Amino acid sequence: MSATILYWSLTCAQVMLSIAMALAMLRMVFGPRAQDRVLGLDALYLNSMLLLLVFGIGSGRTIYFEAALIIGLLGFVSTVALAKFLMRGEVIE
Repeated sequence: MSATILYWSLTCAQVMLSIAMALAMLRMVFGPRAQDRVLGLDALYLNSMLLLLVFGIGSGRTIYFEAALIIGLLGFVSTVALAKFLMRGEVIE
């Protein structure tokens, strides 16, 4: 694989993920219900994690992969906590 193809594919991926993050932010801010806002937050953390992975592939540094792992773990926990709060009205029983 040539370096030019890799560069342009990473650039296109970064642009598309940035657009997806903007759309998820719109869903999170202007969602008509709380469930839509939680879904927007879920999509936002997932897209940010993927954007960090693309940055890591482009730069070759491992710090981006570690940050993506932390975002993935914290995003999953926050989604579960918000879903539990919306279902029962409390997080800690």
